[in-house]
Amino acid sequence: MLAKSIAVTLALAQFASAAEYWESFKSQVNPKNISIPSIPQTTSYDEVTQCTYYEASNFQFVASEWPTPWETATSNGMNTSAEFKALYKSINWGNMPNISVRTMGADGAIDMSDYDESSDPDCWWSATTCTVPKHKDVTPDIYTCPEPETWGLTYDDGPNCSHNAFYDFLEEQKLKATMFYIGSNVVDWPIGAQRGVKDGHHIADHTWSHQMMTTLSNEEVLAELYYTQKAIKMVTGVTPRHWRPAFGDVDDRVRWIATQLNLTTVLWNLDTDDWAAGASEPVSQVQGNYEDFIKMGSNGTFATSGNIVLTHEIDNTTMQMAIDYLPQIKKNYKNVLDVATCMNITTPYMENSVKFAPFGKTSTTSSVVTAAGSATSASASSSESAQTANKESSASKISATSALALALIVAIFA
Repeated sequence: MLAKSIAVTLALAQFASAAEYWESFKSQVNPKNISIPSIPQTTSYDEVTQCTYYEASNFQFVASEWPTPWETATSNGMNTSAEFKALYKSINWGNMPNISVRTMGADGAIDMSDYDESSDPDCWWSATTCTVPKHKDVTPDIYTCPEPETWGLTYDDGPNCSHNAFYDFLEEQKLKATMFYIGSNVVDWPIGAQRGVKDGHHIADHTWSHQMMTTLSNEEVLAELYYTQKAIKMVTGVTPRHWRPAFGDVDDRVRWIATQLNLTTVLWNLDTDDWAAGASEPVSQVQGNYEDFIKMGSNGTFATSGNIVLTHEIDNTTMQMAIDYLPQIKKNYKNVLDVATCMNITTPYMENSVKFAPFGKTSTTSSVVTAAGSATSASASSSESAQTANKESSASKISATSALALALIVAIFA
């Protein structure tokens, strides 16, 4: 009992305030000097080879120290760990908006029957696509790029174990995206996540287990975000400032909890529905969505501001669609880039030493200044903008994701 009390006391000392939580994460990875090992899993385009289990030399997954992958992040006793209890106690929950936890209906959808959508008191995106919080002390969402003729490039649900060809293509095209990583995938495929940082992508939090966040308790919401933040930091050396809720399901209660972790919600204003291609929607329908959105880049729709587009790193269908359409996107939009850059956010991580080039100093044909130090364009500004808002052709060699990862995602979306 004494040892337990001492452990809790020490943990509490780590968190004078919730905003300092990330400083306790001690990663073995230097984000400015990531080296991807040349092993079959990182060099092959074969699905089975890529998705064969491996161990990273700079990250050791100890199951007892983490939530159970793909289960709610309070699993495996993580809500009773000293570090989590200290974090929870450091938050003044009395200031949280008084919003009830949502419930799921018999049909598997969130029950909205008693919610007043006309007044939308809780800025519940699932009900009204609201992006401007109604409660105080809640960080506003980012949902569009302010710069004209700009395609905000985002991919959810990575790191996918079989993304080598896709990431090679992005590298060949000198494109940077905002990658919303699921915590469970990060600990399962750590080198895949490290490549995201090395390649200069903007890494963001996509929760631990990809659930409807408004249906989770305060403790569960906090754990879903916290343990994903920890996973990304321990694996890549950076801690995100941005996150995206699964399915876009967020209200002011969930936003407020994210705000306590210095996380800004990133949504979208165009949805390709690529995840449903060949399943609940015909592939032709999703192709049509892409083609419509591409035309908007040159028909005046985005003459005064840009977009943020929802796309996914789920499987070979979504990644191949990206490969197929990105050349056309680049032809029709002046800028195709990650959310941090389109928002002129030069320090997208808690670690301010990792900087991106400011908007206008990089483009689809030049590299942002990244943690990997691979910039080929102008150096980044020292001041931070406001935080508002020779392999075979990779296109022909894109492989499907592992059956397990795909089954899990499909089960979630079903």
